[in-house]
Amino acid sequence: MSLRALAREERGSGSLYAWYVVMVLVLAQTCSFLDRMIMGLLVGPIRATFEISDTQYSLLAGLAFSIFYAVMGFPLARLADNGNRRNLIAAGIALWSVMTALCGLARNFWSLFLARVGVGVGEAALGPAGYSIIADYFPRASLGRALSVYMMGVTLGSGLAYMIGGIVVQYVETLGQIELPVLGTMYGWQLTFIAVGLPGLLIAMLVFTIAEPLRRGRLRSDRTPVPEVIAFIWQRRRAYGSHITGISIFVMVVYALNLWGPTYLIRVLDFSRAQAGWTFGLIMMIAGSAGLLFAGFWSDRRVARGQRDAHVRTILWSIVAMMPFVVLLGFVTTRAAALPVLAVAIFFSAFQGGLAGGTLQSMTPNEMRGQAMALYLFLANLIGLGLGPTVVALMTDYVFGYDAAIGKSLALAGALLCPLGGLILWRGLRHIDAVLEEAQLRSGPD
Repeated sequence: MSLRALAREERGSGSLYAWYVVMVLVLAQTCSFLDRMIMGLLVGPIRATFEISDTQYSLLAGLAFSIFYAVMGFPLARLADNGNRRNLIAAGIALWSVMTALCGLARNFWSLFLARVGVGVGEAALGPAGYSIIADYFPRASLGRALSVYMMGVTLGSGLAYMIGGIVVQYVETLGQIELPVLGTMYGWQLTFIAVGLPGLLIAMLVFTIAEPLRRGRLRSDRTPVPEVIAFIWQRRRAYGSHITGISIFVMVVYALNLWGPTYLIRVLDFSRAQAGWTFGLIMMIAGSAGLLFAGFWSDRRVARGQRDAHVRTILWSIVAMMPFVVLLGFVTTRAAALPVLAVAIFFSAFQGGLAGGTLQSMTPNEMRGQAMALYLFLANLIGLGLGPTVVALMTDYVFGYDAAIGKSLALAGALLCPLGGLILWRGLRHIDAVLEEAQLRSGPD
């Protein structure tokens, strides 16, 4: 049977081929977050090389990536909704991998800024297309766990970024500057970007082993005009607005924790960069992955029992549970106390990973899913990744005024932003449930 025929025939939680597709996309997501989050371990070397502040560094790590990731998400989402999603993902992986390697050739702040922009443009292709493909391979009753497994690429990629970065940093710190043929004088952090970037080209080729699935749950068979997409979402703006805005504000804390977590270990707990990379990487891979899987399986069980908005309610409970542990980071100063607190915070922070996008897939007709996802990713990345790390950096630089206050900055951000995001999401629950009911009636049983 051809890949195309297999894609048309196999759908459901028991389909081995459907889970193979998820595993390939997990590798793509892992590669994505490996290239995205490697910046979190290289704060010290890059700041020293370019003589920049925490705030300037946060612009490289967050805003340079997120603003173009967010803007390019819309045209790429149109391609995902109306074209071949597999080919789009493969092209995106190739682009962001090359641009990550080019970060290693940066000679000043602005050349690194532009390379990070390129990484963001490439990665904008994965989110809308990846979610849409998985939603066509799995029914609603198992979509949460499938997307949560897919989003394990976030925790695995972030963890590997810190662990691989830790290995490389530990090695190159003893070498100082390195002279290479053609490339000239290189710092260790530059070699790190090259080492994590180029292998992504192999994953881009692997993506061609998956098939474009049959699109399901469409309102119309032809290309949907943009005004019609806008009208559909605007008519349900209370549901989409509360869901997207509430989670975007919450992920400001999630991204800040992910980016500044290794720096917290270095500045507050006196870890070396290599130790911080291994420790935070393991926490991300174990606690973060456990949070994703628990959230997906738990919420799917509740959906199967008839609670349509179980994915959203699970995210809401995770916000409430995470907040006290983030706040505690501002007060614990020993490794024995801080590491368990950090692990629990990471566990709950991961709940939203698969469920936020899964809810949007369930709310939205097939031919609009990529564009709805692009809207979510636009705000979640512009607000969450673009502003979250910068807000914490500004607090460290200007509120507390010393580098070792990074834990207090994370605590203050969590205390302010978690309740705000949770309140917005809670106020929109009934509107979200109404749109989910409408979508269920529109598409019928799986």
